[in-house]
Amino acid sequence: MELRRMSSLSRELVFLILQFLEEEKFNESVHRLEKESGFFFNTKYFDEKVLAGEWDEVEKYLSGFTKVDDNRYSMKIFFEIRKQKYLEALDRQDKAKAVEILVQDLRVFSTFNEDLYKEITQLLTLQNFRENDQLSKYGDTKTARTVMLSEVKKLIEANPLFRDKLTFPALRSSRLRTLINQSLNWQHQLCKNPRPNPDIKTLFTDHTCAVPNGPLAPSSVNQPVTTLTKPTAFPPLGAHGVRNLNPFPPGGAVAAANAGALASWMAAASGASAVQAAVVTPAPMPLPMNQVAILKRPRTPPATPGIVDYQNPDHELMKRLRPAPSVEEVTYPAPRQQALWSPEDLPLKVALALHQGSTVTSMEFHPMQNTLLLVGSATGEITLWELAVREKVVSRPFKVWDMTNCTNQFQALIAKETPISVTRVAWSPDGNFIGVAYSKHLVHLYAFSGPNDLRQHAEIDAHMGAVNDLAFAIPNRQLGVVTCGDDKLIKVWDVQGRKHFTFEGHETPVYSICPHHKENIQFIFSTAIDGKIKAWLYDNMGSRVDYDAPGKWCTTMLYSADGSRLFSCGTSKDGDFFLVEWNESEGSIKRTYLGFHKKLAGVVQFDTSKNHFLAVGEDGQIKFWDMDNINVLTSTDAEGGLPALPRLRFNREGNLLAVSTVENGFKILANTAGFRSLRAMEASAFETMRNPVDSSLAKAVPGASVSCKIERGSPVRPSPMLNGVDPSKPRIDDSTDKPRPWQLAEIMDPAQCRQATLPDTAGSSTKVVRLLYTNSGAGILALGLNGIQRLWKWVRNEQNPSGKATTAVVPQQWQPNSGLLMANDVSGVNLEESNPCIALSKNDSYVMSAAGGKVSLFNMMTFKVMTTFMQPPPASTFLAFHPQDNNIIAIGMEDSTIHIYNVRVDEVKSKLKGHQKRITGLAFSTTLNILVSSGADAQICFWSIDTWEKRKSVAIQMPAGKAANGDTRVQFHVDQIRILAVHETQLAIFDASKMECIRQWIPQDSLSAPISSAVYACNSQLIYTTFRDGNIGVFDADTLRLRCRISPSAYLPQGNQGLSPLVVAAHPQEPNQFAVGLNDGSVKVIEPTEAEGKWGMVPPSEAIKTSPSTTNNQTQEQLQR
Repeated sequence: MELRRMSSLSRELVFLILQFLEEEKFNESVHRLEKESGFFFNTKYFDEKVLAGEWDEVEKYLSGFTKVDDNRYSMKIFFEIRKQKYLEALDRQDKAKAVEILVQDLRVFSTFNEDLYKEITQLLTLQNFRENDQLSKYGDTKTARTVMLSEVKKLIEANPLFRDKLTFPALRSSRLRTLINQSLNWQHQLCKNPRPNPDIKTLFTDHTCAVPNGPLAPSSVNQPVTTLTKPTAFPPLGAHGVRNLNPFPPGGAVAAANAGALASWMAAASGASAVQAAVVTPAPMPLPMNQVAILKRPRTPPATPGIVDYQNPDHELMKRLRPAPSVEEVTYPAPRQQALWSPEDLPLKVALALHQGSTVTSMEFHPMQNTLLLVGSATGEITLWELAVREKVVSRPFKVWDMTNCTNQFQALIAKETPISVTRVAWSPDGNFIGVAYSKHLVHLYAFSGPNDLRQHAEIDAHMGAVNDLAFAIPNRQLGVVTCGDDKLIKVWDVQGRKHFTFEGHETPVYSICPHHKENIQFIFSTAIDGKIKAWLYDNMGSRVDYDAPGKWCTTMLYSADGSRLFSCGTSKDGDFFLVEWNESEGSIKRTYLGFHKKLAGVVQFDTSKNHFLAVGEDGQIKFWDMDNINVLTSTDAEGGLPALPRLRFNREGNLLAVSTVENGFKILANTAGFRSLRAMEASAFETMRNPVDSSLAKAVPGASVSCKIERGSPVRPSPMLNGVDPSKPRIDDSTDKPRPWQLAEIMDPAQCRQATLPDTAGSSTKVVRLLYTNSGAGILALGLNGIQRLWKWVRNEQNPSGKATTAVVPQQWQPNSGLLMANDVSGVNLEESNPCIALSKNDSYVMSAAGGKVSLFNMMTFKVMTTFMQPPPASTFLAFHPQDNNIIAIGMEDSTIHIYNVRVDEVKSKLKGHQKRITGLAFSTTLNILVSSGADAQICFWSIDTWEKRKSVAIQMPAGKAANGDTRVQFHVDQIRILAVHETQLAIFDASKMECIRQWIPQDSLSAPISSAVYACNSQLIYTTFRDGNIGVFDADTLRLRCRISPSAYLPQGNQGLSPLVVAAHPQEPNQFAVGLNDGSVKVIEPTEAEGKWGMVPPSEAIKTSPSTTNNQTQEQLQR
């Protein structure tokens, strides 16, 4: 640690010297020291040399930081520079110089791409190299250098060798002089005979005041030494390229200044980890574009150097549509506030004791349903328990799904009947997938759509030997699975079972993994049985960390709920236990917790609860610590029956704790809130586990091609259950208030919910026709009928530490300094007949929209129109980005066609025909590899993404007397299989894998007005639905049963007749928050009260029979009304 500290100080000294040289205007020395030290890459100096065409100096400066063969990014950087030098020689008709560059500078790249080298050579034969198609848009030299420089800077930002070298530290001016003056003052204070005005003539020796003449010396003083003379008119530090940086630089440089966590951990890896290369498999996985400079994962450059396609400005802007970090996407961990708590907040009391039937090896609570517990056992069985009714909802014994896809080694193990147990069970963050790791080779992934809908999704022969750990991660906004095993490897898979990364570097079996993100840095911690801790980015550059865990044996790492604190718990081979908190900024142990007394054989287990508590299973009991106190807070033996080292797991709220027992089962410990949640779920949990009961099916309406189950609160079969609980089973402790009978939640008064009206500085009164949350959850974008878009942003402050959308804080209406509006071109457009459309890029940097005219691409920061395309007629009516390529856009048209448009080449690749009227909805599913479209003809079409051929067309079943027309919207469930279809006459759920309707709801009773809009909540467990009379319904997404009705009186001002919501949008991270856009141009954000925390509950079967809002015996006459 001392050596690392000294190395860090030496590095800082270099920065001080650089600042001093800059202030003294020793410019050549500044850049020479930058290059020789390799600590700071001066982008301003580099830009100047590139734009001046000083290529020898450019390469000389680069050589201090990288060589051509260091990695693929470096190779591409040097290739672009040398290619530009070659093209300029050709443009000057200096063929001799061009040949020299070709032979001396570019030949090195022929080893990697001989065909490209031949193509470059052939340019010598052309009178004008612009005759080459790829170079046809090469402009003048100045423009070409600018284009090339932009490409090179992106590569530099992505290159790990430039990590932490692109930003100069923030220093006060003349910092070195200040330190020297402080040192001289200190030396002067140590003088035995200090003089009031010391005469300092040198810095080469320590200062001392000479002994004065005469018998008496002056008294000691502490007067400061006169400051060293400072030359006047020093250039600002910005001249050094530090403070005059582009305020919105591309790539990881945006957030570089914000990266603090793990910086020292990662910086220590530059040497040793270089040989620990990761093996990147051929399967393509889109890489995240929001990595910061310290820990960023490099963006994938072309596999081989290529010729830049010099395009017009529109084309270049199109290239920027590829996912890249934006200023808006940089997130910061919320400051941790000291919450008030007491030991009563700990789940210490036994609520349930349940029998699994075999030894419990792993447990995990559902991330959103707090009483749903997944359990893995030593027999290989997994079980899903609904704790509220103490029932096994689903049980799946171990079996091989497809032996032909397994390795020969695994098949040999199965032939020998080798016992296989579960080593780890895990939920995906959204709760839609279950991952199961086994003690031999395999990983199983299940798709989870509800307790009665657990489907086999993917089987992976993942590792040789045991799969020791499994975790879900979202490194690129695409769900993935990380595994580790006895084969010393860490692997990353997508949920289809395709492998994308294999990380090598551990020398012993890998015991555990901990995927995480800090700000916008995605990484994985791993621990091996030799106690080594390593950290990996999603790249091929090897481990960034190599540290020893306490105990140097099996260790598990976990973060606190807010992701701000890192803990590890491990065991030594001698049976000693270690629970510690890490200081991420230094890679050192911050706190070691006390309280372990016995040495036990085996590996200790632990978990964290929210941001307060740690729990460890040890010596037949559970011990609890306050995270901020090293001493044991309390402990419990859970009324006995625990093994020496019990397994344990908290639920998300921290009010329930599952603990394994010696009798092949587990216990649930609860606090007061935990008991309350279990009792509250008793009345409804069993109903949610059952299949929705089919109501009598309506006869097909002529012209309809499919028949659906109509969910209108139909009567259910008699049930022996009372409020969803079998009376023969023991009830949960009833010592406090008993659950109330279910009733529909009806919000009638503004005090019954939280709401915020977004400010409108312009006083817009045009109706809101499209509404979106930004993907970051920190903003809302509204498109009006007049084609103008308005953007609101929430800022991070003490009242709103997360910076996300909330009703607690009023956001700011964003307006650039230029005063521009994001206004579409509507000249010659009849606005009342137009169909405005909008789509937002995944990184929130660009928005694409149209309002009857051309499609415009806007920069979300400046509101500038970057380009326009698709000149009508026909007009564009719906836009959807391809989920895996932002350069591909599906555009629905007024003439009923769908254009598959490539923005990079400004070309329509395919034109899909299958609808009879304008397109009103588009949705992609990467799971099924399909595009689903809906139209004003009430038809839904399914298209193959691979071939763009139509697979099937399905008509929405219309009530009798209703014409088959009107806008129909479609949206995929998070499982990417079910799809919500919204029409003014109904909500319908389709199974896209079967291309058929499975459920339908018709407006009725208090919600009988036509539907204006509907959308899934972010977790797809709720559907928010707005009606033209101002009512809002919150439906259970699985059953289409009404959970809550929000009356217009609850959120609309009194006396505003005719005011109603036209569109609804759901927050991308908060499942209980939504926003509505009204026909007067206003936008409101609505949330349940803090006391309620959610929008009602799923009605139990008994309530469905009597609730006026959900019950109605269905007849054919009712359907046809």
